[in-house]
Amino acid sequence: MENIPSDIKEIINDAYPYIKEFNPAQKAVIESGYLENNENYIICIPTASGKTVLGVMAALQTILDGGKAVYLAPLLSIQNEKVKEFKKFEENDISVGKYPSNCDLSVMVFESFDRLTRLSWNHLREVDTLIIDEFHMIGEFTRGPTLEAAITRAKIINPSIRIISLSATLKNIEEIEEWMDGTCIEHDYRPVPLNKEVLDIEMLGTKNKNDAIVKILDKVISDDAQALSFVSTRRFTESLATHIAKKISKKITKEQRETFKEVSEKLLEVPKKKGSLATSTCLKLAECAEKGVVFHHAGLFNEQKEIIEDEFRKGNILMITATPSLMYGVNLPSKYVIIRDYTRWTSNGPQSIPVFDYEQMSGRAGRPQFDNVGYSYLIAKTFDEAYDLQERYVEGDIETTNSKLVDNKDAVYKQIIAQIDSGLSKDIDELKEFFEKTFYGFQMQNNPSMSLFAADSLQWELESSLEFLLKNDIINATPGGFRTTEFGKLIARSDYAVKTAVKIKEYLSHIDSFNNSELIYALSQTPDMPLISFKGRKSKDPTREKLSKEGLFAVNIGNEEATTVSLIEWINERTEYEIEVAYHVYSASTRRSAYEASRLVKFVKETLEVLEDYRFLKDCDYLSARLYYGVKEDIIPLVVSVKRLGRKRARDLVRTFGNNLASVPEKELQKIDGIGPKLAANIKKFVEN
Repeated sequence: MENIPSDIKEIINDAYPYIKEFNPAQKAVIESGYLENNENYIICIPTASGKTVLGVMAALQTILDGGKAVYLAPLLSIQNEKVKEFKKFEENDISVGKYPSNCDLSVMVFESFDRLTRLSWNHLREVDTLIIDEFHMIGEFTRGPTLEAAITRAKIINPSIRIISLSATLKNIEEIEEWMDGTCIEHDYRPVPLNKEVLDIEMLGTKNKNDAIVKILDKVISDDAQALSFVSTRRFTESLATHIAKKISKKITKEQRETFKEVSEKLLEVPKKKGSLATSTCLKLAECAEKGVVFHHAGLFNEQKEIIEDEFRKGNILMITATPSLMYGVNLPSKYVIIRDYTRWTSNGPQSIPVFDYEQMSGRAGRPQFDNVGYSYLIAKTFDEAYDLQERYVEGDIETTNSKLVDNKDAVYKQIIAQIDSGLSKDIDELKEFFEKTFYGFQMQNNPSMSLFAADSLQWELESSLEFLLKNDIINATPGGFRTTEFGKLIARSDYAVKTAVKIKEYLSHIDSFNNSELIYALSQTPDMPLISFKGRKSKDPTREKLSKEGLFAVNIGNEEATTVSLIEWINERTEYEIEVAYHVYSASTRRSAYEASRLVKFVKETLEVLEDYRFLKDCDYLSARLYYGVKEDIIPLVVSVKRLGRKRARDLVRTFGNNLASVPEKELQKIDGIGPKLAANIKKFVEN
C-alpha cells in the first residue's frame, strides 16, 4: 500500500484488514495516477479483483478533502450490503448513509440518483465524486436508460463531478471511454484463477443434466466446498434441489446433518413468525435444506433468502440452485458454479443467454481469501452441443454494450418529462440537444452506418413521444415552450412508469363508484406491480372463479390475475398458507406485492387530487392501509395506531374482547398470544386516547 496517501491507507487497513497488499489489477489502476488526478475513470477488471476498494479510495480522497461522494448500486440488496460494509468508515468520522444531504458517503440505487438529478440540484452540486458499480448495466433494457440519462444530466448540472465507473466486462471500451470523457484501465488479473469448462452428460456417464450435477456435487463434497447452480425458472430451481437432496442424502455426515437441520428450522420459523402455516414451498425448501441443498428465487419470503445467503457464506449449505437473477444480487461466491440452462424463456420463445450473462454467472466461482481456484461448468447434452457451447461461451467474445434508451419507450417518455419539468428543455431543439449527449446519442452519431440518419431518427422518436405526452395531458405546448401539466408534474416526481400513470388516469376517468377489487386488478396490469406467479401447471380455475365472484372477468388467466386474487385475499386477512393452497401461487411474495400496491393506491389518490376529483380520497386511504397491513376495514385504527401489534394479534383481540377494549384490563390483554406488558400498555393508551 506504499503508493497511496497515509490517511487513506489507515482507513483501508481498518476497514479491510485482510488486504495486505494490492493485486496487479489494483496496482495498475493506482499507478496510472488514479488518486493524483481528477479524471473520469472506467475501471474494467474481473469479478472479485477488488473494484469496490478502488472505488472506495477515490471516495475517501474526496471526503478527506472536504467533499462528498456517492456510490451507485443497481439493486436494493447490493445497496444494503454496501451500506453495511461502508459503516466501518464511521470509526474514522466519515458518515455513511443513503442520501448525500445528510452524509459524506451515500450509497444510492440508480433510480434514486436519477431522482436526485431531476429534483435536487442543490444536493447534486454538492457531490464531487460519483462511483458507479456494475456500470455495464448501462446496456440493460430496464435500468440502463435510467442510469444513462442520470449520468448525462449530472454532467450538465454539475460539470465538475468526477465519475468512476466499475465493471467486470466491457467490450467497446474505447467508445465508452470517449462518451465518458475518461481514462479506461483494463486488466485481466483475477485473484482466484477461474477454470471454465463445458461438460456433457455422455462424458459424465449420466442420462440427464440433473444427474450430471449430482456427479459434480460428489466432487464438491469431497473437496469440502460449495456450489451455485443456475437454472432458468423458479420451478426448475425447486425440482433440481429436490432431486439432488434425495440423491446425496446418504453422503452427508452426522455433523453436517445437525448443521443442515438447524438451517432448515430457521427457514421454517419465517412463516410462523408472520402468523402463517408453512406453505408447501416452505416445506419443500426446509426438506431440501436438511440435506444441505436449497433453492433461491423471488417466490420465497425475503427473510428466507437472507437466511440462505447468510448460511451459505458461513459454509452451512452445500449448494444453492438459483435463477439467473442471483448473478446480479448480493455477493455470494462459491468455489464451484454449475450452469445447467443456457436458454431463457422470452415472449419470442426460448432464447440463448448472451455471453455477457454466462461470464457474470461464471464469475461467481472462486472465493477470494478462501479458494486458490474456481470452477465453472456449463452442462451440455451431447458432445456436439458441448463443442458448440465451448466455442460460443468459453471462447466467444462478450456482446457490445449498446444503449437501450430508445428501445425502452417508457424511458424516453420519462426523460422528456424530466427535462421539461426541470426547465432544462423547453422545446424539441433543447430536447434533441440533451438526447444527443446521452450514450444513445453518442452511439448514433459515431456509428458510420447510423450517423447519416441519426438526426432524423432522433427527431422522429421525440416527435412521436411528444405527441403521446400531449395527447395524454402530461405536457402542454405554450408560447414559452413545453410545460408539464399538474399530472405531468406528478409523474415527474414519482418513480412510476409513464404507462402506469396513464393507465391509472384512464381507469379513474371511467369509474362512477369505488371498487377495491377492480382497482387492485387495474394496478396488477401496470408495469410497476411486482407480480405473484403461479406454481407449475396446476389448475387456474380457482383464480378464475374468485375473479368471477368479485365481478371481474378475464379471458386468459396469468400472473396479473394471480396477483389480483392474492391481494384480494390478503386484505381479507388470509395467510400466505391459505392463499397458496387456494390458488397454487408463490404466496411468499404477497407482502412485497401488497406493499407496492399500497404505494400505488397512494399514487391513485394523488392522481385524483390532480384531476380535482375528490370523491374517492377516503376510499384510497382505507384500501392503501388494508393492503399495507393485510386487514379488513374494522381493525385499521388498531394496527395503524399500535406499533408492532400486527394483523393477527389485532384480530385475536377483537375476536376475544369485541370492538370495545376500553374496559379490558391490561392483564387480560396479555392473555392474547404474543402480547406482553409493553404492547398491552400501548393498546390501553391507544384505547384511552
